[in-house]
Amino acid sequence: MSHSIINSQLQPFSATAFHQGDFVDVTEQTLLGKWSVVFFYPADFTFVCPTELGDLAEHYQQLQQMGVEVYSVSTDTHFTHKAWHDSSDTIGKIDFPMLADPTGNISRNFGVLIEEEGLALRGSFVINPEGDIKVAEVHDLGIGRSAAELVRKIQAAQYVAEHDGEVCPAAWQPGEQTLAPSLDLVGKI
Repeated sequence: MSHSIINSQLQPFSATAFHQGDFVDVTEQTLLGKWSVVFFYPADFTFVCPTELGDLAEHYQQLQQMGVEVYSVSTDTHFTHKAWHDSSDTIGKIDFPMLADPTGNISRNFGVLIEEEGLALRGSFVINPEGDIKVAEVHDLGIGRSAAELVRKIQAAQYVAEHDGEVCPAAWQPGEQTLAPSLDLVGKI
């Protein structure tokens, strides 16, 4: 029987990333102490992936202002990430670390590795500063994600973390009414 990844602790990993022109080492310890997004995609030099990563790059400054770091991950090598970054105008705009997972270990830890293909599904995971996974979204390969919706989910996760006893209803946006679960609300919503 499998268990939910929600509220589970980030698993140990070690990876080389292409980040702002350099190769850098990233481990699970790198992610601790601030909010993080781990954003899996199948492969470099493909079709839907650059649209997703470009969309995420357009929201990166906003995420940084929210105290969030983004880590994209595919089973490509860090050398392939660099080549893609250097050859694609869309990918060239990326300022966040692009992690290499050629062994599939990170993808496997998050439950998104397609073993027979050696590729990752489209998985987005939001991790709090303590290393707990708070949001998990996994798509089939043909279904692209929305960075704006990911931002909204992070805003809700951060709000709930900062306001004990409050929860965010469907489609909640910052500044809107939240709920404080109680017996009085049962059957009233």
